Amino acid sequence: MITCKDLVEFLLDYLDGTLEPETARALERHLKDCQGCQAFLNTYKATQAALRELACEEMPAELRARLTSFLKERIGRKGGPPR
Repeated sequence: MITCKDLVEFLLDYLDGTLEPETARALERHLKDCQGCQAFLNTYKATQAALRELACEEMPAELRARLTSFLKERIGRKGGPPR
């Protein structure tokens, strides 16, 4: 029996089609009866689709310089890179 917590754990493999068939069927049975997980799945799918639509854009040079300066200052203040 699949729980809501299990669904979250198996979701990526399920959507990729790499989940074992028996587990996928159990997950689908759970989805059929659980509106919360149906909503979660729909939101997850919509988020994936939106992310695929995003275009990669080059960071403006001024912003890159400011960010680099900020990070160098932060790292220097703490005595090294974050762990």
